[in-house]
Amino acid sequence: MQSGPQPLALVITELEPGGAERAFTQLALRIDRAKFLPHVFSLQPRPREEKCDLVNQLAAADVPVEFLNARSKWQFASAVWKLSRRLRTLRPAIAQSFLFHANVVTALAGKLAGVKVVAGIRVADPSRARQRAERWWIEPLVQKFVCVSQSVADFSANTARLPRAKLCVVPNGVDVAKFADAAPADAAALGLPSQQRFFICIGRLDKQKGFDWLLPLLPRIFAERPSHDLLIVGDGPERTSLQQQAGELGIANRVHFLGWQPQVAGLLKLADVLLLPSRWEGMPNVLLEAMAAGLPVVSTNVEGAAEILGPLAEKQLTQQNDAAAFQNATLALASEPTAASRLGELNQQRVREQFSLALLASAYETIYSQIIHS
Repeated sequence: MQSGPQPLALVITELEPGGAERAFTQLALRIDRAKFLPHVFSLQPRPREEKCDLVNQLAAADVPVEFLNARSKWQFASAVWKLSRRLRTLRPAIAQSFLFHANVVTALAGKLAGVKVVAGIRVADPSRARQRAERWWIEPLVQKFVCVSQSVADFSANTARLPRAKLCVVPNGVDVAKFADAAPADAAALGLPSQQRFFICIGRLDKQKGFDWLLPLLPRIFAERPSHDLLIVGDGPERTSLQQQAGELGIANRVHFLGWQPQVAGLLKLADVLLLPSRWEGMPNVLLEAMAAGLPVVSTNVEGAAEILGPLAEKQLTQQNDAAAFQNATLALASEPTAASRLGELNQQRVREQFSLALLASAYETIYSQIIHS
C-alpha cells in the first residue's frame, strides 16, 4: 500500500464557469492534500481568457490542469486514448469524473489504464439515450456513482435503472462567506434603472432552466409590483427567442438580459428574491449561492431543491407548472420585505450548517478511501 498522499485524477467535460464546474473546482481545491494530490483533466480546450476564472483558481492552488482538446463527438475515441495514456502515467488511486461526456470517456479510459473510476451524476437528465449509455457503457466499468442529491439518486435507480448499491449521495457545497460578504453590484454600471428593485434569475438560457415558462408569469407580477424588474444573468441558445418573447409580452423594458457575468455574488446582493423556474436539475448551485447571499427564493420543485431548503421549503417551493403558485409566492416575498429578509437569514444559516465545502470534501474523501481499501 502506497504511503503518503495518492494521486487523484479529476475529469470534467469543460472548465467554463457553471454550477457543476464550480463544484468540481471546489473539490479539487478543498480535498485534503495529506491524503490526495488532485490532477485535473478537461476534455474540451482551455476556455477563452474571460471565462478562465476556474482555471486560474486551480493554477493559483498549484493544481495541475490538462486540456485534452476534444472539440466534437468525432474526437471521442481520441479523448479516450489520450486520457488512458495519462492515467497509465499518473497511476491515480481514483479517477473521478463529473458530467455525462466525462463519465463515458473516463469509464472507458479507466478500463484501458486499469484505474478505478467514480462517476458523478449531476442532474436528472431526461435523455433516454444518455440513460441507456449510463446503464450499458458506464455502470459495468465504475465502482460508484456519486449523485448530487437523493432526488438524483432515486431518479438514477428508478428511471435510469442503475443499481442502488453503486449509488451514493454527496450534496453540493458553497463558500458562504464569499456570497454573504459580497458588496452589491453597481446597478448604474450595468445600465439598470436606479429607482427599481430586482428579482433575479441565473442560469444557462436553454429549455432546462424554464425561462420561457417564467416570462408569461411576469405581466401579473409586474402589474402588482411596479417597483420590481427582473434580471436574467446568463447566456445560451434561447437568448434571442426569450428576448423576442419578452417583447411580445410587453415587458421588454422590465426584463434585463445581462448575459454571462464572471461574478454573480454582487448581482445576488443587488436583488431581493431569486427565481428558479427550472424544469429539471440535480442540486441547483444557484439556489445554494442565493441562500448564502441571504436571499429568499421561489423555486419549482426540481430535483435537489427540497433537500436544500429543508424545513424552509413551504414559502419558497412550488410544484412544477403551477403558475399561480409561483406568482403568488413571488408576490408574497416582494410584498413582505421584513418577512422576506428574515427568511433570507434563515436560508443563509441553513447552508452554513448543512452545505459547507468542508463537508463536501470530507464526503468524497470517505468514498475514495472506502474504494481504495475494499
